[in-house]
Amino acid sequence: MRTIAITGAAGFIGRSLVTDWQAKANLRPIVRHAAGETGRVAIGDIGPQTDWAAALEGVDAVVHCAGRAHVLDESEADPLARYRQVNRDGTLHLAHSAAKAGVRRIVFLSSVGVMGKQKPTDRPFSAFDTPAPVQDYARSKWEAEQGLAELSQQSGLETVIVRPPLVYGPGAPANFQRLLRVVDRGIPLPLGLVHAKRSFVGISNLSEMLWACVESPNAKSGTFMVSDGEDLSTANLIRRIAHYMGKRPLLLPVPLWTLRLGGRLLARTDDVERLLSPLRVAIDHSCDTLGWSPRTSVDREIENCVAAFAGGYQ
Repeated sequence: MRTIAITGAAGFIGRSLVTDWQAKANLRPIVRHAAGETGRVAIGDIGPQTDWAAALEGVDAVVHCAGRAHVLDESEADPLARYRQVNRDGTLHLAHSAAKAGVRRIVFLSSVGVMGKQKPTDRPFSAFDTPAPVQDYARSKWEAEQGLAELSQQSGLETVIVRPPLVYGPGAPANFQRLLRVVDRGIPLPLGLVHAKRSFVGISNLSEMLWACVESPNAKSGTFMVSDGEDLSTANLIRRIAHYMGKRPLLLPVPLWTLRLGGRLLARTDDVERLLSPLRVAIDHSCDTLGWSPRTSVDREIENCVAAFAGGYQ
């Protein structure tokens, strides 16, 4: 069995991969701090000085899930510099270390945010569209993608880029967890007039897709979009969550211009746009190239999320 290193193995996505793949390969979960846990490799903070030697010894492929995620309440004086330090410089240092260690392939979990904003009339983003990142987080991811492509040409390391939209599933952190709590408590939401569709990907489908990126010879040096194959408006997502909670969704018909104005006044423009604006991706290329297709439906994944939430897995 091949040895696959998974960075960010203590996080939501990395933890799921370790669980799903443990019978498929020899896994090397990589975390910041092992806290006495056996079977995990602690590397400390990720950056341009991280020592990867021990973590990469004998590794065939790396799935790089670790990184500095989008921060809602930013406290850094220079957020872009901090994102670059971890997501760009840390990633490229890992890739250089992997090439030196004889690793065959690295799968980099980027973000659909590198594509930029999508107009309501636009077709879904494809892997062949030109990226135009707007946010600092997305810029750092796009710069990492470019550096990986350059390194691949120089060293022969196979680099695979995956650009997921919002990832959800049992135990999902941050925004999705807040949404579950709000619906569960019956708090009214001013999103009844939101019709723009967005792509999402459940953790089950993402896990299978990333495995295909590790396994498939066709994935070599490719860039891939991923989603559940069914796009939903934020309002419809809330309705489905409420359905599986056995609750009535309280969606108020507030005009979108009012919500956008409120976002500007509260300095939350980007957060509001993530709820109101379309962001769809096309996965045909991923399906055709990797021989993969999303097998878990949106309804099944949401049902799993609600069951986990009810059971206290929050």
